Amino acid sequence: MSGAEAAEVQSVVIGAGQAGLSGAYHLRRTGFEPERDFVVLDHNPGPGGAWRYRWPSLTYGRVHGMHALPGMELTDADPARPSSEVITEYFDRYERAFDLRVRRPVKVRTVREGTGGRLLVETSAGAWSTRTLINATGTWDRPFWPRYEGQETFLGRQLHTARYPGPEAFAGQRVVVVGGGASATQHLLEIAPYAADTTWVTRRPPVFREGPFDEEAGRAAVALVEERVRRGLPPRSVVSVTGLPLNDAIRRGLADGVLDRQPMFDRITPEGVEWKDGRRVAADVILWATGFRPAVDHLTPLRLREPGGGIRLEGTRAVADPRVHLVGYGPSASTVGANRAGRAAVRDIGRLLAKERVTV
Repeated sequence: MSGAEAAEVQSVVIGAGQAGLSGAYHLRRTGFEPERDFVVLDHNPGPGGAWRYRWPSLTYGRVHGMHALPGMELTDADPARPSSEVITEYFDRYERAFDLRVRRPVKVRTVREGTGGRLLVETSAGAWSTRTLINATGTWDRPFWPRYEGQETFLGRQLHTARYPGPEAFAGQRVVVVGGGASATQHLLEIAPYAADTTWVTRRPPVFREGPFDEEAGRAAVALVEERVRRGLPPRSVVSVTGLPLNDAIRRGLADGVLDRQPMFDRITPEGVEWKDGRRVAADVILWATGFRPAVDHLTPLRLREPGGGIRLEGTRAVADPRVHLVGYGPSASTVGANRAGRAAVRDIGRLLAKERVTV
């Protein structure tokens, strides 16, 4: 598809999760008109971003650090309701309140160099020629599955946390949970009362964090993630920087042995998992709570990746292409970080477009 056939806009926002909606809000607030000056493209069938797919037992009251979108607070939410319902409804209200006109379902196939210094965004619903791009595709669509010897021989069920169905699905089963993050510990604490047996394995010993995660600690964690992104390395998970919060539920899990962490197994057998010393654990299910990777394959033609494997950013701007901003990536992957990143990206886009107008 050629750039001549594409609709022209000043900016395209890819993704309508927290980061994408924040970017769209700030574009609108700055004077950009939806559909005329910018479009928001989302591959989901409805609002909610990745929150649409959270497991039913993750109630709103158990969500850590959900920060309101800019310009509209999330108030009076029932903490006992599934977070997937609460946040999807909130995002829906938000899109309508600010008339963001999200186009969906639209799958972005690729972003490449267009004509006249523009980017060409090719999608399942046609193409857009744009001066700038806000990429807010998150990580949910790229669950990370580690590879281990014998994995294909396992006779039980393997699933990733992205498809976690809730604890009742594991009733009477022997479950091995792999991963050292918050999802792994949540799954273990939920599954244990239903399962015949649970085993927790991680590559590194988990680090539990005492005390509140205050603003200063948050800034320090973001700075560490930011440093990796500045060096062009793939962003690490938040837990790898902050550690796991030592709350009452975690303390109980440690005390009753549910969170008795074992080192990573060396191979998978048809009946379970095995270590080099010959120790074995029988399993019916292996649950991979092993995180996600940024969903940025559609940006491959732009050659943004550094030799270290990541995309180097200055703020939200890709160093390799100043027309491209990544929000919800690396240090802005948290909900509050996504809000700030959306604002920063739009401020930078405004400067770039103003500079273009001066030089034309």
